[in-house]
Amino acid sequence: MNKQESERIITEYVKPIFGFALKRCKNLQDAEDLSQEIAVKIFHALINRDDIEDEGKFIWTVAHNALSNYYRDGGKNCIGVSLDDVSETFCESKTDIESELSERETVQKLQSEIAYLSKTQRRIVIAYYYENKRQNEIAKELNIPVGTVKWHLFEAKKELKRGMENMRTSGELKFNPVSFAVCGTNGIVGSKGHNGNFLRSALSQNIAYAVWREAKTVNQIAEELGVSPVYVESEAKYLEKYGFLVKSGEKYLCNILIDEMTPDVTALHDEMYEKAAKIFADELYGELIKSKIWENPNILGGYTCDISFESSGKKDVNFFLWALIPFIAGASGENIVDKSASFEDAATIRPDGGQNICYANVLNGQSALPKYFESIKLWKGPSQNGISGLSLWQVDSEWSEKRIDDDFHRNVLNSLNLLKHQLNGNELFEEQIAFLVEQGLLKSIGEPDKLFKSELQCIWIEGEKTKKALISIGDKIREKHKDEFFALRKPYEEAVLQNTPKHLQKMQMYGLQHTFYYDAWFILHCLKFLVNSGKLKLPAEEQKKALSVIIIHE
Repeated sequence: MNKQESERIITEYVKPIFGFALKRCKNLQDAEDLSQEIAVKIFHALINRDDIEDEGKFIWTVAHNALSNYYRDGGKNCIGVSLDDVSETFCESKTDIESELSERETVQKLQSEIAYLSKTQRRIVIAYYYENKRQNEIAKELNIPVGTVKWHLFEAKKELKRGMENMRTSGELKFNPVSFAVCGTNGIVGSKGHNGNFLRSALSQNIAYAVWREAKTVNQIAEELGVSPVYVESEAKYLEKYGFLVKSGEKYLCNILIDEMTPDVTALHDEMYEKAAKIFADELYGELIKSKIWENPNILGGYTCDISFESSGKKDVNFFLWALIPFIAGASGENIVDKSASFEDAATIRPDGGQNICYANVLNGQSALPKYFESIKLWKGPSQNGISGLSLWQVDSEWSEKRIDDDFHRNVLNSLNLLKHQLNGNELFEEQIAFLVEQGLLKSIGEPDKLFKSELQCIWIEGEKTKKALISIGDKIREKHKDEFFALRKPYEEAVLQNTPKHLQKMQMYGLQHTFYYDAWFILHCLKFLVNSGKLKLPAEEQKKALSVIIIHE
């Protein structure tokens, strides 16, 4: 074969030959050496022979023979060659099988290193070496100059060489990932719902945890998690879009309050809440029983037993207490709250319309679960929504039905608008009454347009004055024990702040301001104390839909 034809064939196959070598060598330098050796052997053979019928088959036979000689010579490690690919040139000895295992490990190493390239460089390397695209095709696809493609290929080679020569070490999160036992929302949810909807996967949770204390690049996060940067890259970008991560330059930082629940902090947490709740709940229960608050004509509803056309159902005292105790425990104490950190400064405004603080409790091998932790996982609220003149206050607990979900805000606004329509003297349609019954706000008997009657199932507080009178009961108890409550809070708050990264201090301080005030843990401990002491009776099954729901008519 003449020299011109031989050069044409070599030019056509030079890139596939290099791709063949790249997939099978432990580093780029070896791949370049091997591909050059293959090309030289093929060129000399083509010049000296005229009996080659199938040039493709001939070229790949030479390539496999060169590869066989390559890894046998000097004990070099090759990669990615299956037994089927080399059956004609490799003998199936024990040594060859061991070599193949080593080769495959090195292929995985190279593929892993490609994943650590930047997004642009990764795309160019895959397109050029694996998809056999020309540089001008890649430039057109990416809308960049051909010279930029060449520069990226050059830089990518250097990065791959460096990566292949170094040993990447994964962090503990690779074999001991954390999980968010609770992921909550303090503030207003957006159209995509509660924050837990964004952080459901182990990947998203561990990305956030990896950058909780220290900002890291995508590659550093990937190394910590022991996963491909390709997956971290897209997930981190999504979390940043919705405000759960913040990005500075090429590094991400967590924007979530994370509680690791260490034994020391958990012990302080349990002691603080148990002692404070016992004092507050015991005195509050006594005040409500002594005042017979359910007889106040401005506190209505609670008709949870069967009603009849002849008379209203009887008010259930225990049911009243299930609403008034959590309401007063949550809403009282505002006058002694430190307001140095504002919600506007601490909360994140999210693109789906939410404005809130995301918090999470992390479980790991050293975690110490707080008392009633399984109960708090079932807890939602306090949550308050309103329209002009009417508002609804509610908590969900292990004793109630699950009602606070992604549809909660819409359902509450619909309910309040219907009730306001009725307050204005308008009759409701059958389906509107059915909706209020379904929401647990009304209890009805009969059929609309025939003999029909409805009563309030939830608790109704008539007038701002009545609401303030209820809250003042809790305020007096808190004022009486102010110094004692402060002493209980102080060591816990100091320990929490000491464990909080600097960039999350303001967010943490806002949350700590509300210890014992609109505080789910405090309300839960109050209810637990009263249930365990036998003062609060467990609600009946038919009461769960309306339990701990209050409507306030101001």
